[in-house]
Amino acid sequence: MPLAWVPTTAQITVAVVLLGILAVLIAVFARWGSYWIQAYMSGADVSMASLIAMSFLKIEHRLIVTAKVMARQAGLDIDRKGGISTARLQAHQLAGGDVMNVMKAIIAAHRAGIDLNFDRAAAIDLAGRDVLLAVQTSVSPRVIRCPMEGHEGTGNRTAGTLSAVAKNGVELLVSARVTVRTNLEQLIGGATEETIIARVGQGIVTSIGSADSHMDVLEMPSLISKGAMAHGLDVNTAYEIVSIDIADIDVGENIGARLQKDQADADVRVARAAAEVRRAEAVARKQQMKARVALRRAELVIAESEVPKGLAAAFRAGQIRVKRIAPPRVRSRRLGDGGGDHRPSDPSSSPLGDRSMPARIKPRSQEDS
Repeated sequence: MPLAWVPTTAQITVAVVLLGILAVLIAVFARWGSYWIQAYMSGADVSMASLIAMSFLKIEHRLIVTAKVMARQAGLDIDRKGGISTARLQAHQLAGGDVMNVMKAIIAAHRAGIDLNFDRAAAIDLAGRDVLLAVQTSVSPRVIRCPMEGHEGTGNRTAGTLSAVAKNGVELLVSARVTVRTNLEQLIGGATEETIIARVGQGIVTSIGSADSHMDVLEMPSLISKGAMAHGLDVNTAYEIVSIDIADIDVGENIGARLQKDQADADVRVARAAAEVRRAEAVARKQQMKARVALRRAELVIAESEVPKGLAAAFRAGQIRVKRIAPPRVRSRRLGDGGGDHRPSDPSSSPLGDRSMPARIKPRSQEDS
């Protein structure tokens, strides 16, 4: 009876190795085979080695494979050298970017005929901007209100309107709609919607302020749009202004008349203050004059009190003597009786005596002369 076949050690080793390789292949295929078959059937060019590397890098396989399939089906270049390769998608995912959002934006731009490559889209995404929304806004412009909802305009008392004053002093309340589209060339580093709205509001206020009358603006609201568009409001911004349309315009207060009234009230207050100052000065001057009058009266009283002293001193010095002069009636009677210039030799012989003869006091110097 023949002996049974006994494998050699080498044969056993080879068999074990082959079984191990087969087991590894089965495990690999079971883990990543579905993704590789999906990519292979779609022509997405995703290798098994890339799928295995994604596991070690903790990258979601489905995300990368789906992005590659989308790019392939959209007709984008997925060449490993210059196209959207698997390595570039992995790098963007590891950098914290949104691979699906970037891929959707590139496909939308490609279909719309907008020049947007993977590097620029990835840069916009990593800069914190929504690249898909930017492409959609560039393809389909959107409308923003000026001023924004919930914000007030310059000097505005009514929400949702801008306040501007014409040269004749009449206030106009204006609300506008601004149509913008994204400028992908300046999306990184360009100003945002708030800047656009602020500039448009400034342009509207300037245009109304340059009008001679508010009636001109009411007759032709397009003057506001043309004046605002002429200032280049979208310079260095992430948007391009397509049009500025005036949605509503109302007449507010007469600011010029109110300012004139306020100025007149201020002038009246100033004039009253000046008049009060002058009145206070006049009252003070009056009191000063009263004080001077009282002082002069006191001096007069003092001077009058010195007169008797002077007369007494003059009498004592013999510088004044008393001369008796008859009253007019007595003189006329004497002249009528005797005629001529008759004078009694002795004053005591007169019927009236010394009491009826007023004294005329003359300085001796005058009598001697």
